[in-house]
Amino acid sequence: MIHTLPFLRLAGRGLQTLVWQHTRPLIGSVILTDRCNLHCRHCAVSNLVSQDYPFEQIQADLQALFDRGCRILFLYGGEPMLWTDGEHAFPDVVQLARQMGYWLVNAVTNGTLPLSAPGIDLYLVSLDGTREHHNAIRGETYDQVLETIRQARNVPVVLYMAINTINLADIETVAELARSLTGVLAVSYNFHTPYPGTESLSLSRVEKLSASRRIATLIDQGYPVLNLRHALPFIARNEAPVPSHQCLVAENGQIWTCGRCRDIPGLCQQCGFFFAAEYSLVFAGHPWVLLDLFKAYGYLLKKVSSC
Repeated sequence: MIHTLPFLRLAGRGLQTLVWQHTRPLIGSVILTDRCNLHCRHCAVSNLVSQDYPFEQIQADLQALFDRGCRILFLYGGEPMLWTDGEHAFPDVVQLARQMGYWLVNAVTNGTLPLSAPGIDLYLVSLDGTREHHNAIRGETYDQVLETIRQARNVPVVLYMAINTINLADIETVAELARSLTGVLAVSYNFHTPYPGTESLSLSRVEKLSASRRIATLIDQGYPVLNLRHALPFIARNEAPVPSHQCLVAENGQIWTCGRCRDIPGLCQQCGFFFAAEYSLVFAGHPWVLLDLFKAYGYLLKKVSSC
């Protein structure tokens, strides 16, 4: 559960970054495995070697990010909750992160497995549009994802939608679902990042600008959207400062600043990951984006504390 103390600490770190222009990382992501039980059309980073990384290596990755200053943790795959190594399973990674002292521990999941690991503050559950479009992207899993959310008890969930050419029309539908589903606190949007082989799903700049205006309208109308309103035009035009030095990604002993897309020429400039762009704008001192951050995460704190 998310409590007030981590948010006070985060506010302090954020203030230090703004005043002193520190680039010390704050958000760390650890990829536990590239193994996944789905074969999504928009994903180019899963099931490449179908490997679960050793527990000792994950421990080293967690410690490396913590030592560099990361205090917000996201656990990724593949599907992270599939991860095992001998007697170790996903809950052991969560508990290890807690013991190290991470303030917030979150998991990004496809929603086909029970949301039951003790110590997770927030599950970001992928849901990519209407039943028709979600299933076209992820296989016949839409009803299973909704059932997983319904079966969760006192578990904070945020829907996680990657907007692409298939589901572009579904932005409002997913926001409505986030508002109506018990246990779902909000929706967080991203644009598709066109890794090699998935370029056909990428939105044009015009489409991104239109989508960003639609998301902004939803925020203005009071829908539970976790994105930062005044960051949206920057993201649509890919004008946020990159890379985001406050974000690190670790996988099997390798660490990237901001994200793995930096290894692919030109891809960083097409990145659709809202979270890194939003934080880069916050720490660059954009006042309206900073105000949005307090509004959005103040709302999240209030909702999570009631779970």
